[in-house]
Order: sequence, then C-alpha cells, then structure tokens
Amino acid sequence: VQFVESGGGLVQPGGSLRLSCAASGFPFSSSGMSWYRQAPGKGRELVARISSTGGSTDYAGSVNGRFTISRDNAKNTIYLQMNSLKAEDTAVYYCNSGYNVAPTPYWGQGTQVTVSS
Repeated sequence: VQFVESGGGLVQPGGSLRLSCAASGFPFSSSGMSWYRQAPGKGRELVARISSTGGSTDYAGSVNGRFTISRDNAKNTIYLQMNSLKAEDTAVYYCNSGYNVAPTPYWGQGTQVTVSS
C-alpha cells in the first residue's frame, strides 16, 4: 500500500492550491478515501473524505465550503481543491484510504501547505 501526495506549497491568505494523492497496492476503485492534515504541535485531523464512487463527500467544519475533494478512479488518484486559504490551514496534508473506517497504518510523506503573507 502506498500513498504519494503532491501539490503543496507557499500561498498567500485567500489563495488556492490543488493537492493530489496517487494511491497503489489496494483496490482503489472500491475504497473510500480521505485527506488528513497535521499542523505543527497538533494531532492529525480528518479534513475531507469521499466514497468509492465519489457520490458521497464529507468535510470538517473548518474547511466546509472552501475545500472540495474529488477522485479519478481511472488514475487511482484523489484531489483536494483548497480555496480561500487561511493561515490556520497551514499543515502537512496526507491521504489514506477509508470513509467510515479507520485509515490504514500506511502513510505517505505528505505535502506541506503553508499559508502566509
């Protein structure tokens, strides 16, 4: 099982970024997927999740209305479109499998998102 996150960077408040996560080693098209983030000095938190077909999505209250999760089952990839970014969105972002289940113990290297002027 492998997750490779990309697309992070430095962005000004109010800006946008699109994260990608390429997954392999498990039946991706039949698996729910999730994005998590971990800010400095804090625990890892669930940001968004999407069902296997993409028909259901769910967001943390802090990002609802600003972030959009999507997936491309043909590419074994999920995405996180992040708009109206705030300083408090600064964190390392990770993906993992699962929608209503716990994530796997396998974590990628994550991608750093820094929101600062």
